[in-house]
Amino acid sequence: MVKKHQFSSLDIDLQASEKVYKGFFDVDRITLRHRLFGGAWSKLIKREVLSRGESVGVLLYDPKNQLIGLVEQFRIGALNDPVGPWQFEIVAGILEFGESPSEVAHRELLEEAGLRVYSLIPICNYLVSAGGTDEKMHLFCGLANLLDKAGNFGLDSENEDIFLHIWTYDEVMQAKGNGILNSAAVTISLQWLELNKRTII
Repeated sequence: MVKKHQFSSLDIDLQASEKVYKGFFDVDRITLRHRLFGGAWSKLIKREVLSRGESVGVLLYDPKNQLIGLVEQFRIGALNDPVGPWQFEIVAGILEFGESPSEVAHRELLEEAGLRVYSLIPICNYLVSAGGTDEKMHLFCGLANLLDKAGNFGLDSENEDIFLHIWTYDEVMQAKGNGILNSAAVTISLQWLELNKRTII
């Protein structure tokens, strides 16, 4: 039997929503109350939410040559990370109005890796950190020939400086095991690949 949540959006009493900051990202202040598991209503709750919307990530995989493509770029949120603010990640981008996740995937693959894939396989979608942001990430595995595809990419208009690394499957799994790959999207995508690589051609 499939488990379901006891409550839904109908069990929320939204009192107010106010934009308190608008910049590279937006921050909204939400005031609400919600049903409690005991049956009553909660007290009024005020929370700030980082409004990012939906994003897309693509793990690049070459099944014929057993290669994986990961991009490296500077990330402000990793300034205090022990290994520094340059992160190994999957290709990723934010949905613009009217775009589908697959359209964003193809656009970002060209911008960040200079690649077109011959197949785009859905992995899953997940809420990145629902305690403080509304961002939902859609993950895909993009199949392509990755031989000799490493290089420098990104849009000057967005101040992007992105390097596409091509690693063997074993190198990537070793890096994951050693804690070098510490992005949630990378970890989830690689775990999916470990479970499904034998069926991918």
